[in-house]
Formats: sequence, structure tokens, C-alpha cells
Amino acid sequence: MRPPMSSVLFYLAPWELSPTVILVCAASAVLYTRGLRELTRRGERVGFWRPLSFFLGLALMYAVLQTYYDFLAQHMFWVHRLQHLILHHVGPVLIVLASPGRAIWAGIPLSWRVAGRKLCRERRGFRWLPGFGTSLFRMIQHPLIAPVIFVGLIFFWLTPSVHFGAMLNLQRYLTMNWSMAIDGLLFWWLMLAPRSLQGPAAVGYPTRILIVCLVALPQILLGAYIALHTTVLFDVYGICGRAWDIAPITDQELGGLLTWIPAAMMSGVAMLVILRRLLIEESQAQLVTKAALE
Repeated sequence: MRPPMSSVLFYLAPWELSPTVILVCAASAVLYTRGLRELTRRGERVGFWRPLSFFLGLALMYAVLQTYYDFLAQHMFWVHRLQHLILHHVGPVLIVLASPGRAIWAGIPLSWRVAGRKLCRERRGFRWLPGFGTSLFRMIQHPLIAPVIFVGLIFFWLTPSVHFGAMLNLQRYLTMNWSMAIDGLLFWWLMLAPRSLQGPAAVGYPTRILIVCLVALPQILLGAYIALHTTVLFDVYGICGRAWDIAPITDQELGGLLTWIPAAMMSGVAMLVILRRLLIEESQAQLVTKAALE
């Protein structure tokens, strides 16, 4: 028996309406689609898998933030951990693998680009922004700082006292989710994007492999600690009321497992992607060398 349309819409509708999330996701989808059309018009090959990866990653991140799933994440610890797995790992990885920067830039109307450059030239108050933004970006993308922020955010938001406050305060809850999503995009772009697209922020592939291995270890230890702990660490879900009638310790064990096992899996997937990037660049370099010798 098919569910009534009203039930489907109820589960798809935002639980906590966030105009910012809707605007960012909608703008990203529109600009990327416009960019794909523009690149196709120029005769550039777009392919199938990159757009699929981009839209799948964007849809997953939207779904865990702006559907009934968000309600479940606020009332079940293991659902919350799956939400952050998507925001901090799966969604960003899919988006980064799509290399969407060129398509999004091509999708921005030329008049908007010209107006933006004119605004920065004419208003002195904006002149410091490009330099400051570049310096800040390079700092947080430093190979010693980026993994610390990546792992540190997970530990910070899973500190029981901090987590308790975040789940009971809407602004802290939104800050928590936004910080995980933004940091996930920054970290996985640093790890998985081709070096040719990263400019001064590029990190060598051996260093990337080392980093993805190192960030997996503390996540595994934290997940194991939560899953194997014999007392309830996150009692806020008992106060808010759990969405399903399962034992609190079982909810915590499932959440710990989601923090534990997927961390190692994502690092494994990342290593495979990095190795593929390395092999492709070495093959291209050998072809160039061979052509030069001939």
C-alpha cells in the first residue's frame, strides 16, 4: 500500500527551517547546472559520474539538515552520528570528487563577476578582504593544522557537556552542524582534490596518505570508547525523548560504532583516491618526458 502524498511531504519538509541551508544548496545546484551547460556549449567534456557525485553529495547533506531526518537526529544518538558522518565525511567527499569549482565558476553570470570586481576596486573597505581571506585559508589548510581541526571538532562536539548544550540550544546546534559541513569540505578538498587545482595550498600525495591514516586513529579510539562504555554518556537524548523505544546504552553503542568503523573506511577510500591521483600524475609526467626525449 502506497503512503499518502501528505505523509511523504511531511517527511521531506524541513523540521527546523533554515533559509541559509536552502539558499546555499539551491544556489550551488543552480550555478553548477548552469556551469555544466556552459562547459558543454564550449565543447568541454563533462561526463556523467562527476555531476552524479556532486548532486548526490549535495542531496545527502540537504536531506540530513532539512528533512524529517533532522528531527530524528535530535532524538536518537546513533541517527545524530550518521548525520555527522554524512556532513563531515560522505557528502564532502562526494562533492570534492566531482571537482565542481570550474563548473560553478562558469555558472556565475558574467555581470555578477564584473560587479564583484568593481565593488572591491571602488570601496576601500573591501580591499583587505582578498589578502586576509587568502592568509586565513592557507592557515587552516596547513597540513599540520587541518587534521587537528578535523579531528578536534569531532572530539569537541562529542564532549558530553558540550554535546548536551548543543542539543538543547538551537543556535549551538546549527553552529555544530555548519562547522562539521564546512570543515569536511575544506579537509577533503585538501586531501582529495588534484594538486593542479589547489595552487599554493597543494599538499604532496605521500603527506596526504599519512594524514588520512593519522586522522583515522583518534576517531577509531573515540568510537570504541563510546561504543564500549558501560554507562550512558549522552543523557540529553533521554531528556528530549528518544524517537524509538530502544535502550539508551544500545543507542550509544550504535552511535559509537558509526563513529568507529566508518572513520577507518573513509580513510581507506581516501587512500585509494590519493593513490589513483598519484599514479595518474606520474603517468602524465612520464608521457611528457618521453615526448620531450623524442
